[in-house]
Amino acid sequence: MAIKAVVFDAYGTLFDVQSVAGVTDAAFPGHGEAITQIWRLKQLEYTWLRALMGQYADFWTVTRDSLAYTLETLGLVATTDLVAQIAEAYDALALYPEARTALEALAPLRLAIFSNGSPAMLKRLVAQARIDGLLETVISVDEIGVYKPDPRGYAHVEARLGLARDEILFVSSNGFDIAGAKAHGFDVARIARLAPETLRSEMQSAATIGPALMFKALRMRPEQLGFEADFTIATLRELAAHLRRQP
Repeated sequence: MAIKAVVFDAYGTLFDVQSVAGVTDAAFPGHGEAITQIWRLKQLEYTWLRALMGQYADFWTVTRDSLAYTLETLGLVATTDLVAQIAEAYDALALYPEARTALEALAPLRLAIFSNGSPAMLKRLVAQARIDGLLETVISVDEIGVYKPDPRGYAHVEARLGLARDEILFVSSNGFDIAGAKAHGFDVARIARLAPETLRSEMQSAATIGPALMFKALRMRPEQLGFEADFTIATLRELAAHLRRQP
């Protein structure tokens, strides 16, 4: 069947999770990079841990808890109010520069977001980026209480859109999400903002492997799980052109 809808991951795909660095460094000068990277790594780990434990909590709770973990690990003292204040940076992540143009170029395909984010977080995020008018809907795992890459999440996308899986193209930059969507049976596009040769060069030339480089190594590469993207592009702006070339 032909692709009728393009569904995007939010965090790291449409929105830059690294853009919280200004907030984290302002709160704890000199520690911004470490906080930013450990926070995101632990944020994802907590979604997986909660899924395996059968103890779902929404993404706002996960985001605060993973930030609290990060600050305590680094020996940084913060009140509950300050933790919540910093965590709100996830409601104002920067939209990748090419994202708006890319979304506009995909008309008249149906466009949606499928994200781990809670409905309230996603509503604020999409509204502040002013892309709500470009999207048909925003789908949260909170609607069924299971985090990606649980296959029930991707099945929920089909149900919400009323489409078969082969009518949906799923777009993500996150390896775990790409593997999950492909295992479910979606066509999948991977956004590879970091070329493998660039990462290898950075790893080989670094005197020490700092938090930012470790994040790149762990979260900006495809996973070796046997479920690969159907195609890989460097930026979102290439997506519409790629689809136009398909039969």
